[in-house]
Formats: sequence, C-alpha cells, structure tokens
Amino acid sequence: MKRPLSKQKNKTTPEDAALFRAAVGAVKPLPAQNRIEPQHAPRKPLQRAPALSPTLPDTLSDFAAENAPDEFLHNGLSRMTLRKLRRGHWPVQDSLDLHGNTSDTARRLLQEFLHEAAQRGLRCVQVIHGKGMNSPSGEAVLRKLARHWLSQRPDVLAYCDASPKGGGSGAALVLLKVVELPVE
Repeated sequence: MKRPLSKQKNKTTPEDAALFRAAVGAVKPLPAQNRIEPQHAPRKPLQRAPALSPTLPDTLSDFAAENAPDEFLHNGLSRMTLRKLRRGHWPVQDSLDLHGNTSDTARRLLQEFLHEAAQRGLRCVQVIHGKGMNSPSGEAVLRKLARHWLSQRPDVLAYCDASPKGGGSGAALVLLKVVELPVE
C-alpha cells in the first residue's frame, strides 16, 4: 500500500544511495575559499544639520535646478562607467537620507556627507532624496536640487537612479573620485 505524497518522507534507500555513488564516482571536495565578506559600517543618522565647517565653503548653487539631469557623467569618462554604476559594479558604501529637510539643510548635509566620504576614501555612495509624493505640490524639489548640487561637485564622477530595490528614482547612486590624502 502506498502512502499519500504528503505523508511520504524523502528517505533515501540503500539501493538509491549505491546507484548515486556509482553514477557520480569519486569526488574531491572544493578548496576552502580565502575570501572575506565586505562589512558595511552603518552610518549613524545625523540628528540635526551640522554647521558648515569654516574650511568647507558653500559653493553649491540652486540656480537652474529645474534642468538637473536624471543621470550625470563627468566629461572625459566612458559611458561604460555609467552603465557599470547602474548595474551595481561598485557596492554602496554609505548612504544619506535627505527626507524631510529644507533645501538649505539638505545642501549642508550633502556637502558634509560628500566631504566625509572623500575623507574616508569611499567610492560609491547613495543619496536618498525621495520622489516628492508627500510634498504639497507633488513635485520632487529635493530630487532636482540634490542632483543639481551633485553635478556641480568636482569630486562626483557620475550619478544615476538607484535600482528599484534601492529606492529607484527616489535615490541617486553617486560615483566619487578617490582622492589620495596626505599622510600626517
């Protein structure tokens, strides 16, 4: 008498095991991998907007922010760089969330964040600005401004929309120029 499939267990009979060993033959275990999984240090959210340090001038303009492109590639770089950024070639090493900030506060936060990222030697960061769904006009003001500010920065090589899982058009992946800092 056969049992119903729901009550049958996947038990391997000795005949099946012998047949499997005969079919597979001798096996050799894979060598141990000498890899370390990357660890991301979580960034502590800022409670308030930091005052711009005196050594960090506010050079970003809000003028013509309506014309901010959806994606940006610094002059002289291959379009392949932008494609690699879109496809996740560089892992996101840190992120900044600008939701709910005024434009002045968001500009200061972005400048401080990018300055800190350069100090830490980060290559790829994410700036979350939102899609503007909760703004009174339904317009993504921070999206336009943040992307406009990013295109003004000399250390920003490229930016594009994040993946749908990473926020889509409500976030920008930013590829930064790696600057070698002098050793003190």
